[in-house]
Amino acid sequence: MPDLPRARAVIDPAADDAPPRTYCNPILDRDFPDPAALLADDGYYYAYATQSRDEHGWINIQVARSADLVAWEHLGDALPVKPDWAAHTQDFWAPSVVRDQNRFVMFYSAKPDTHVGEPGHSLGIAIADRPGGPFIDIGRPFLNGEGFEVIDPMVLRDPASGRAYLYWGSGFQPIKVQELSEDLLSFAPGTKPTDIVWPNPVEGAFPRLVEAAWVSAHEGAYYLFYSGDNCCGPQAEYGVMVARATNPLGPFETLEQARGVEHSLMLTRNDKWLAPGHNGIVTDSEGIHWMLYHAVDIERPRQRQEDEINSRRVLLIDRIEWEDGWPVTRTPSTGEETAPAV
Repeated sequence: MPDLPRARAVIDPAADDAPPRTYCNPILDRDFPDPAALLADDGYYYAYATQSRDEHGWINIQVARSADLVAWEHLGDALPVKPDWAAHTQDFWAPSVVRDQNRFVMFYSAKPDTHVGEPGHSLGIAIADRPGGPFIDIGRPFLNGEGFEVIDPMVLRDPASGRAYLYWGSGFQPIKVQELSEDLLSFAPGTKPTDIVWPNPVEGAFPRLVEAAWVSAHEGAYYLFYSGDNCCGPQAEYGVMVARATNPLGPFETLEQARGVEHSLMLTRNDKWLAPGHNGIVTDSEGIHWMLYHAVDIERPRQRQEDEINSRRVLLIDRIEWEDGWPVTRTPSTGEETAPAV
């Protein structure tokens, strides 16, 4: 992968008379679903996303990088070689990357060859020595499922204890969490999965599906951002919900439970952006939390006219505000906004 130059702001943000930097969504105007992000030691933010297809063919796991969280450069495929156990399928979803000493560990979802033409997804692990990849699969699935319950992995390195926790799910089942081993390649001995948030048990009620967990620590609490319930297609209706706990393993209290409101949504659609969700969280140089997420442009909902199921989900960013101990975003921004501090 070529060593690309760092993006530079047009205006020097350090100048005393420089106006605030701004941005307008989308920050990456291409199909880039299920984004997860991290800040690497080289000063760049890296974002990883579900597979997509361009004029050159399939990109298994997308990766992009940015020096300022606004100008993004697409770097191509972070997983250019499929794992042997999923060499004949094309369902590489929702990567999550964590720094582990001198290596980068990616968890992702894929359909194994044993399930070609059938339901069933697994979590895989791939490792690289730099954040842009290439990532190499460890050669075996990490966790197998019978349907879509084993998807959307996210790893939290707990800032309080240093322990690592894997969140995943759910395929109409609960989102789960379990502690990982020190090397991140297995579950910690003696641990078992814990259910932490559930779909609505009332038939037809929102959310019928919960998925896309992202957990962030903030002021002594752990905030679980999760999405539901229909990400894609003509009937897409998606949004980000939130719950919080005092322990990475829970129990988590949803916004709905804490405030007695109708639902736990903290980000939902507007007249410009449909089905926002499946987010990652990053922090800028001033400690402000920003949500990176995908959404569908109502005026351009599909990659190709023949795509009826897979929507064109582009990359957006918005600032998270805090009200009474809860994060708030409400709807995707549609105009010029103050950019993150870098």
